[in-house]
Amino acid sequence: MIEAAQFIEAARARGFEWYAGVPCSYLTPFINYVLQDPTLNYVSAANEGDAVALVAGAVLAGRRGVAMMQNSGLGNAVSPLTSLAWTFRLPQLLIVTWRGQPGTVDEPQHQLMGPITPAMLETMEIPWELFPTEADAVAGALDRAVGHMDRTGRPYALVMQKGSVAPYPLREQAPRATPHPQPLSRLRGVPAGELPARQQALQRVLARTEPGSTVVMASTGYCGRELYALDDRPNHLYMVGAMGCVTATALGLALARPDLTVVALDGDGAALMRMGVFSTVGAYGPPNLLHLLLDNGAHDSTGGQMTVSRNVSFAAVAAACGYGAAIEGDGLDVIDALFDGAAPGPRFARLLTRPGTPDGLPRPSVTPPEVKLRLMRHIGAPVAAVAGNA
Repeated sequence: MIEAAQFIEAARARGFEWYAGVPCSYLTPFINYVLQDPTLNYVSAANEGDAVALVAGAVLAGRRGVAMMQNSGLGNAVSPLTSLAWTFRLPQLLIVTWRGQPGTVDEPQHQLMGPITPAMLETMEIPWELFPTEADAVAGALDRAVGHMDRTGRPYALVMQKGSVAPYPLREQAPRATPHPQPLSRLRGVPAGELPARQQALQRVLARTEPGSTVVMASTGYCGRELYALDDRPNHLYMVGAMGCVTATALGLALARPDLTVVALDGDGAALMRMGVFSTVGAYGPPNLLHLLLDNGAHDSTGGQMTVSRNVSFAAVAAACGYGAAIEGDGLDVIDALFDGAAPGPRFARLLTRPGTPDGLPRPSVTPPEVKLRLMRHIGAPVAAVAGNA
């Protein structure tokens, strides 16, 4: 058994200062230590996948990060681990607790996940080792993790057994105070066929995002492809997978780089998939994060199947979750209102758009690792230590 400080301070010495996760009783000493150190950063994620995506955003800023989770939630993180962290080569250290470890007695819900945890990590090409339980083993474990991350640009996991870390008490915490503004509506009842096209909305975004001071992250599917076709800029990142994770990734970058304006271009299907991130953005989100939801009511890139988005007031959800401002409408002026606002926290806008995509829409010719490295260099993030190979 080790003390939390023995691992966290050794990790800090290697650049790990950003943590995100979902609690597990095995992780309690770790989380309590990080929460009470004002020089470290911990974000309580709504789910394990959001934690991975958020750390990926911090990595884009040139930071090292740790995603912590119980192995029962490893399944929630499969998509961002395999199609965001792996695909873009955004390395992070995973600390995964081993509930239901063979040879131990645990709750029924861990009886399957326990034995298959190592195989799940190996299937995702994530090398792993047991979390160190002796002080003199910490440095070696961290050095192996960092070596793999720097060499490959991909995650490395430490699997934590019960009793690995000694208890660390948590002082009483004051709840986060967040505003709850009234959502603003500019819905005029425009007929569906007269709604703006997504391309028009993206053109308006391009006009409002100066490359030197903004980063624009586009959700997976046609949103990123249309943005690329309109103008491929070095301050863009096109999500090619990890559906629903663009906002958490943008949050990670915005927190780590408060000097940049970070714009998350979301889609209705993606937002519905991971609505828990609204609460995380509302609690932790800084004023340099702008969240724009382009809602065409359909899964456009898979044949136009309807989503249930038209039954949801996303602006009301954002306001209730603590965004500094939230607006929705059916005209392009909504985008101007988003960029011109001056709320004390993150700002949200939902624009209704009509379905449909231009014919012959190209896919990005730049690879995800190239997009990542280009963006990091553009914003002046240190590349060599954390970016891996292109």
